[in-house]
Amino acid sequence: MFLTAALTVGLLAGCNCNRQTTDNDMEQKLTLTQEWDKVFPLSNKVNHRKVTFKTQYGLTLAADLYTPAASEQLKTKSEKLPAIAVSGPFGAVKEQSSGLYAMKMAERGFVALAFDPSYTGESSGEPRRTASPDINTEDFMAAVDFLSRQDNVDADRIGIIGICGWGGIALNAAAADTRIKATVASTMYDMTRVSGNGYFDADDKEAARRAARETLAGQRLSNPAAMAGGVPDSLPAEAPQFVRDYYDYYKTPRGYHARSGNSNDGWRVIGTQAYANARFLYYINEIRSAVLVMHGADAHSRYFGEAAYHYMVEGKAEGYKFVGSPNPNPENKELLIIPDASHCDLYDGGYEEKAGQGQPKNMIPWDKLAEFFTKNLK
Repeated sequence: MFLTAALTVGLLAGCNCNRQTTDNDMEQKLTLTQEWDKVFPLSNKVNHRKVTFKTQYGLTLAADLYTPAASEQLKTKSEKLPAIAVSGPFGAVKEQSSGLYAMKMAERGFVALAFDPSYTGESSGEPRRTASPDINTEDFMAAVDFLSRQDNVDADRIGIIGICGWGGIALNAAAADTRIKATVASTMYDMTRVSGNGYFDADDKEAARRAARETLAGQRLSNPAAMAGGVPDSLPAEAPQFVRDYYDYYKTPRGYHARSGNSNDGWRVIGTQAYANARFLYYINEIRSAVLVMHGADAHSRYFGEAAYHYMVEGKAEGYKFVGSPNPNPENKELLIIPDASHCDLYDGGYEEKAGQGQPKNMIPWDKLAEFFTKNLK
């Protein structure tokens, strides 16, 4: 006790205790690519600029801000617009799917922000390609902070879109942050469930988790850190369909990007260690704001979205050991299954081969998403 007190006095004696930490202390200058380097063309219906914003963990995130270009979108110069923050898939960057979603929403009258998560893409954070349930949830809430401060945004009308692994993160953020008035989880993964239980809950047993924990513990002292999760450069003949689905997006001109972990070597194995011991969806049955869970009928990941929807509405679902009370506002929750769509079809609408070149399909119901947000951001 005496030693602890003495150390405390000594530390305080050498401290300028009147000085408070300010936002300037967390300022980090990022070098942002200014040329258009997305995997989709820029729409002439939107304006676009690069922006940055800070999180409560002291990280600076890089983002693309899309706004409607048509003057008729604003009835008066003082009118404020609803806004949407977008991120995902897990391991991807804003130049891929999230940027497309943001641009499509801006075409339909929303201010839309697509951001790189912490430790990813052009955002700050070392070591690179690290993930955390808490930090990634904060990324979404910090994006809401940023949008709330924009002169052309109505801070009371902000929603979010999470794609793939960021669908689960979006639901976790919506459960935590009551400023989020509407949420779309598209082709979602629950990264905490798959990290702790394996695909289709095949490893949902103590012995399997113990073995995984021992492997992760053994990786913590490895140098360089082992990487995992990237899509292979070539497909083995026995590759399952969902791996082929990822390959068709991340490893071809359709979706490849040099800064994307999924297009390259993935993320640090121990960088996602915390996901296995967390559970994102524990409180989503208490989300009172509107939620749309959208999934492809043929997606290998469909079970994540359906379970999330049922737990959110009913307080229980297959695959979850926890049980909660039914949702107080079930009427504004919706499950939308897209016929014939695979997991990655909802990244960009899907592609089909014509004359040897990939041509976009239109499997994402953009107008439905706009209708959902228009209805619930009011």
